[in-house]
Amino acid sequence: MRLSILVVSLFTLISCASKKSPEALKAPVNQHMVAATVWFQTAAEVKALYYQGYNFAKVTLDQALKKKSAKKRAVVVDIDETVLDNSPYQAKAIQENVTYPTYWNEWIDAEKAAALPGAVEFLTYADQKGVEVFYISNRKPNQFKQTLNNLKKFGFPIKSEANILLQSAESNKTARRDIVSKTHNIVLLVGDNMNDFTGLYDKKSVTEKSKITDDLKADFGPKFIILPNPMYGDWESAVLNYDFKQSEEGKDAKRKSHLRSF
Repeated sequence: MRLSILVVSLFTLISCASKKSPEALKAPVNQHMVAATVWFQTAAEVKALYYQGYNFAKVTLDQALKKKSAKKRAVVVDIDETVLDNSPYQAKAIQENVTYPTYWNEWIDAEKAAALPGAVEFLTYADQKGVEVFYISNRKPNQFKQTLNNLKKFGFPIKSEANILLQSAESNKTARRDIVSKTHNIVLLVGDNMNDFTGLYDKKSVTEKSKITDDLKADFGPKFIILPNPMYGDWESAVLNYDFKQSEEGKDAKRKSHLRSF
């Protein structure tokens, strides 16, 4: 009897394992993302940080509107993890044991990214105040239609398709911000990545990024609104010395080398 139960149990385990993709059966490559993604998807603190960021953005905008401006005013926002929530993609990558860009196109095509807390309300407020909203994202041009549809689904204000500037030649957003600056006075930038604010951070080391942030400390709040994203970003690129081709063991060692203990 016990032997029969053991055989059935082994068969069940083998059967379940065979249904998984070959990638899912390999050693975990996303273990470092689990806590970050669970936190992002479950913590009330995450919602609070978004509400706090967008509440303060409204205060900052109101202050800017009291000042005269020769140009029409604009607010520039990033898209991913700034106005739209892509954490289900991170969860999929963890479950399937794959890394970006696997499944990314499928996720974009699904147009299922939810609006993040406070985002629609703030940008609608800005739009109603006559402030034009521009979305500068490093999504690719072939993802434009899906991105537009996803934003429209949640009622984000979009004056025209020209207000969505996706990545073309380079990931650095400076040139695209300059396009907006030619016709508008950018009074506020909102993002989850330091490169959403200025090109000064581009390809800089962890130490350099920290120093630049200290130098720009007066701009956080009055000009820049930073939102939480522990799942991915240029912060991780800097930790890995911008080398994503190194082995998983090498990446793990690089991450742990930045831990400060006592």
